[in-house]
This record gives sequence, structure tokens and C-alpha cells, in this order.
Amino acid sequence: MSHTPYVSTNTLADRLAGHFAAFDYSALTPANRKSVKRLLLDYLGVAVSGSQSESGEVARKFAAIAGGHPQSTLIGGSGKVPAMQAAFANAISSHSIELDDIDVLALFHFSPPVYSAALATAEQVGASGKDLLVALAAGCEMMERLSKAANSSLRNRGFHTTPTTGVFGATIAAAKLQGLEIGQIVSALGLAGASASGLMEMYGPSMQKRFNPGPAARNGVTAATMAGLGFTGAATIFEGERGFLAAFTDKSDPAQLVADLDRPYPLDIEFKPYSCARPIHNAIDCALDIRRKHNPDLSRIKSMHMARHPDWALYHLNKRPQTYHEAQVSLPYSVAVALTDGQALFAQYNDARLNEPGLLRLIDMLEITTDSTLPRGVSCLLTMTMDDGTQYVSQVDYPKGSIQNPMNDQELRAKFDSLVTPVLGAARAAELAAMVEAIEDCDNVGRLMQLTSR
Repeated sequence: MSHTPYVSTNTLADRLAGHFAAFDYSALTPANRKSVKRLLLDYLGVAVSGSQSESGEVARKFAAIAGGHPQSTLIGGSGKVPAMQAAFANAISSHSIELDDIDVLALFHFSPPVYSAALATAEQVGASGKDLLVALAAGCEMMERLSKAANSSLRNRGFHTTPTTGVFGATIAAAKLQGLEIGQIVSALGLAGASASGLMEMYGPSMQKRFNPGPAARNGVTAATMAGLGFTGAATIFEGERGFLAAFTDKSDPAQLVADLDRPYPLDIEFKPYSCARPIHNAIDCALDIRRKHNPDLSRIKSMHMARHPDWALYHLNKRPQTYHEAQVSLPYSVAVALTDGQALFAQYNDARLNEPGLLRLIDMLEITTDSTLPRGVSCLLTMTMDDGTQYVSQVDYPKGSIQNPMNDQELRAKFDSLVTPVLGAARAAELAAMVEAIEDCDNVGRLMQLTSR
């Protein structure tokens, strides 16, 4: 098939395409290699467990009944489906238990869109482990560059950062694995912009939030595949008069998209130890800190006061969640269950506990206020007053799993084992973790993905 030779017009998409077309394994810093490998382990654990949730099961069923060529594995399921459908379902599974990764600025999730698209494509084309790592790093970089250019305006306008920027990250990851050239990558980015979507109207008793990264992962694979077949897209997709930044933001910083393209891009990826929305983690850490240090008699608590930074003070306030989905975005429920159980894993978020009298008592006494003097947007300060007037106080600015308060390799592995073993067994969990650790030596990512099926 003949096509017109590509001629750069020096748009933002042109410059990004040139950067990512040249991106290879030698461009990966040791720190970034470790980051994307740690996230690969975490992603697989979360996706395996999430595949067995209500939303994960529906997504797997949808991907299976749609039919098509068997190309890529449905994590936690059986058999293969077309790569685009695997990316869709696996992205939903990996976002279904609120344990997926976090970025530092916008608190979005890298792995559901980027890793789901990359793994499905890698298996489809028979890519190696090294090829996979390159694609993962490139996709995460693309996603974060766009978030830095668009946020916080994008979020404040009601758009969900994970899918809206994630579709571009998914596209770059798939494009690298498909071997697209510069002009094709430019077109793929344009097509990604045409399918960027995702709203923050996602909280409540439904599965709505779980759905959002699914189309982003699928559309990323679609955009790269279409561009590889010769379908052209708009080179002005970012800065154009009706482009992404104009449509999704009131205020943007386009220079962030191409800042320091000649330097290694640091990937700051944070991990979740608790199965709920990230801005709640600081509050949970406050509760666990007081529990660990003082072991208070919960029946003698007279009042609790949680001060939050204005950035997040008006979120996560629901004191009567109707489903576990709502509980996972409820700060009062999360604090109550952390004080009661000493943890806040997926097992703590279930419908059977939503009307538990002891939890309701703690939930009702928790008062949440705003404190602009707190140093970070997610900072929390918990003051617990006992019936004898004794007060226990804890302030957390950097939650467990953050860059400043990280989960070490052993903690991350323990999280992985706790998620995978109930689904696939201890032997399979160990085999999967070992393959991730040596992923650079893997000649075909399909061997890795086979271990994630039942």
C-alpha cells in the first residue's frame, strides 16, 4: 500500500512521536526499569484479584462473548480474545478493587490503561520482556507528561485523568510494541485524542468508576493499530484550536508535554496498601498510627475530628455507603474499619459490614473539617478524644506507599501473594512473581500471560 511520506510540522505530537520512536531499552534508566518492573508485579496481582470481582467478571464475560481471533489472555479467566478486548477487560479488572498504583500529581492510575494495552499487544505480536519494559516506560511517560500539561484544570472540570490521559499512554505503549514509525505515531496520537473520554461522575453505589480505564486501554490499541494500517490522524491534537488541551482544560501548560525530551524522564510511581481511594489513605494511616501506639478502647471514644487540606476536604464524605463500591470512596467508613480491624484491605470492604453497629458508631462520631495550614493536598490530621478527656493525635502528610514513605519489595510481594494465591494458588503465584523478576530474559510475553489464566 502506498502512502504519502511523513513530513514533520513540529507540532507537539510531532516532537513526542520523534522522542518515542527513538526510545529503546538503552534509554531506560536503572531506576525506571525497577519502577516499571515493580508496577508490573503489582498490576498482575491487582488484576488477578480484580478479575474475580463483580465488575471484573462482567468485563471478562463481555470480552469473551464478543468473539474474534484468540490473541491475548483474559487475566483470571480462560482462553484468549482479540487484543483490544483483552486490553478492555483487563483494564477494568485491574481497577476493580481500588488497589492499583498512583501518580504523585493528579493521583491517577498508570497501570489500568497502559499496562493492560501493553500486555495485550505484547502477547499479540510475540514481544520480548525487554520490548515490554520499553513500552511500559514510554506509555507511563506519555500519560504523565499530558497530565502535567492539563491538570489540575482537567480534574476540576469533571474529567477523570486516568482514562483521558491514559488513552495516550496506552497508544504509545501499543505503538512501540507494533513498531510504528514517527508519522504513524503522530497519527496514532491524533486518533487517541478523538477517543479520549472519562468523567468524574463515577462515585456512588454502581460500578461506574471501574469502567473508565477499559475504553482507554482498548482505544489505545485501536489507535495504534489503525495508524499502523495507514489511517491518519490530526498532528495538532494537543495544541489545536479544538484539540485536547482546549477541550479538556480551562488552563494548561503545553510546554510540559515536551519538557526535557533530551533527558531521562523520572517515573515516580506510588503503590496502594489499602483498598480505597488514594486521598483516603492518609486518614487510614492516622487511624492505624493511633491504634498501633495507643491501642484505644473503641467503646470509650467520645469524639473524633479529621482535618483535611482544602484540595480534598469536600470529597469522600459519605457516611452511609450502600455498597462496597461506595465504601471504598468513604473516608468515615475507611477510618472506622481501620480502627476496628487494624487494616483496610479488600476484605474489609464488603456489603455485609456496611450496617455493622460498631462501625456505624465510629462513622457517626467522625467530624471532618478543612484546614488550609496542612502542608499537602492529601494531608490529614486526626484527633481522637476519649471519655476521660485523653486525646490522641496523628498527622500524616505522606501515606504508606508514597515516594517519601514507600512500600519495600517485601511488602509489595506480600501484597501480590495475598491477591494472587486465593485465585491461582501459591505455586502459580511464586512462578508468576519469578518471571516478572526476570522479565528481561523472557523471549515471549505470552509465556508470562499464560500464568495469569485459570
